[in-house]
Amino acid sequence: MARGNFRRDFTPDFDPDCGDSALTSARQDIVIGRWQGLRELLRSTGPDWPVRGHRVRLLAQACASSSTVESWLAAEPHSGDALVLRAATETARAFNVAISAGRGVPIDTRRIDTAVLSCLKAADSYPDDPTPWISLISVARLYPKGVRRQELGRWWDELHGRDPYSVEGHLQVLHYYSSRWHGTHGLMYDFARDAAGVAPSGCPLPVLVQYARVEEFRFALDAAKGQHASMGIGQHWSNDGAVSDVRRTWERWIMGRAANDVAPVELRDLNYLAHAACQAGVHDIAAALFRMLGHRATRAPWVYTGDPDKQFVKWHREVGVRG
Repeated sequence: MARGNFRRDFTPDFDPDCGDSALTSARQDIVIGRWQGLRELLRSTGPDWPVRGHRVRLLAQACASSSTVESWLAAEPHSGDALVLRAATETARAFNVAISAGRGVPIDTRRIDTAVLSCLKAADSYPDDPTPWISLISVARLYPKGVRRQELGRWWDELHGRDPYSVEGHLQVLHYYSSRWHGTHGLMYDFARDAAGVAPSGCPLPVLVQYARVEEFRFALDAAKGQHASMGIGQHWSNDGAVSDVRRTWERWIMGRAANDVAPVELRDLNYLAHAACQAGVHDIAAALFRMLGHRATRAPWVYTGDPDKQFVKWHREVGVRG
């Protein structure tokens, strides 16, 4: 097929809100210190746990460098939504401190304790919501030695009981069990495969295996001090197991989906599967995923293997997607 049949001006859209216009509006309110937009957004979201978790996570990243959530709590100190967002915000702040300190440099555990207490208070204030438990498992990674296995297990049980197929919740446990944090590659992959194995058809949990493969790559990249050429991981992305994993996730998740549209909360997961399909050379699946995505992209995981903009455009062209 002639190269001219493909658009040369294809530009990916790295919208940080993944096309969630209501979230974009609320985040703009944070810039001017207006908390009412946050209240309206979370109230309207209700108990749609995947969407709520997606919105809280991205709102927290924006709130971390402002006092907007504290202003909300000053006005409504008993608001469950405000307490849930404050817990996620304290978690984001703790990670920002850790990132500034640099990998392997411990941070003041009082900062982590503050986030943990915020999460527990939020869980008490909104008992049905799995979101504070997701934040809790996430921030637990920052303790130099993690947390006791029984404690992590109890938190996981609380989360799982509220939302057994939470991708974000499973993802935080996967990170915790990874070699970059408090586990091993084997433990991480076992967790991902076990979760994928019990997921019903059309559930996105099988994509956890693709997240695990990225985690393993990031561990190797850290060990090589960012030098891709000296990593020595061979066929990491394209071995027979990686190829089989891509096809299995496609069949169990995408082929079982009832909806044709891609919701904002699914966008990152689809990008992980598209990235894996490209790297594994499974171009038929990659092309189908790019058609589902259109111009919509997330920086992760493309950023871990190069410039995300250039990679998305390159693979979009190489797998033969028109327009």
